[in-house]
Order: sequence, then structure tokens, then C-alpha cells
Amino acid sequence: MNDPLRILVYSSNANTRADVTTAIGKHPDPELPAFEYIEVASEPMVIHHLDAGGVDLAILDGEAAPAGGMGVAKQLRDELDNCPPLVVLTGRPDDRWLADWSGAEAAVSHPIDPFVLTSTVTALLQS
Repeated sequence: MNDPLRILVYSSNANTRADVTTAIGKHPDPELPAFEYIEVASEPMVIHHLDAGGVDLAILDGEAAPAGGMGVAKQLRDELDNCPPLVVLTGRPDDRWLADWSGAEAAVSHPIDPFVLTSTVTALLQS
């Protein structure tokens, strides 16, 4: 049995974290191992988990407060040598340019579309 893929989900909003994990599910693609989620509500915990390693992908809420996901993504890109792929949740589709600036591989806008988020995450994990 393959070890699960570890997905970090960062948002200061518990409902957003639940929306993300529910939208994707535990085993969205038969070609990938099951997913294990690490839900965090603060920037220091994001840094802690990514510094420790073993995270395969991070989903960062651009609407989180006080530290938004795009700023956190930029910091991770600038400071971590082995940063996993990053998906930023943006407030609106027009904010894609901010996600590009942050160094994120992908952006998905609120409200979360389960199909779009799942296909984005699985595509990044398959590549």
C-alpha cells in the first residue's frame, strides 16, 4: 500500500478548510495514493509543517487573516529550498496575477468549485 499524500490546507476560517477537504475528498484519483490532510489556521503552523518536510502539496487561502495565503506562498517560495507545489485560493478570478506573483503553481477562486479544485490538485500531484 502506498503512503498517503500529505496535503496542507491553510485558512484562518475553519469553514474554508472544511470546504477544501470535502471538495477534494480522501481519494480523488485512482492513479494517486489516498490523501491525508493537515489543517492549519496560522502562518507559523504553515512554516512549521513545511520546514519539517513530508508535505506533498499546500493549499493556501488568499483570504486568510492576518496572513493571507499569497503572502505566505511568496515567503515559502523565497525561503524554502524544497517547497512543495502551492495552490492559492483567490477572492476572485481576476486575482490570478497575484497568485502568479506569489510563486504558486495554481490558483482557484472562491467560491470553491469541487471539480476545479480537485482537478487542479490532482494534476499538480501527477506531474
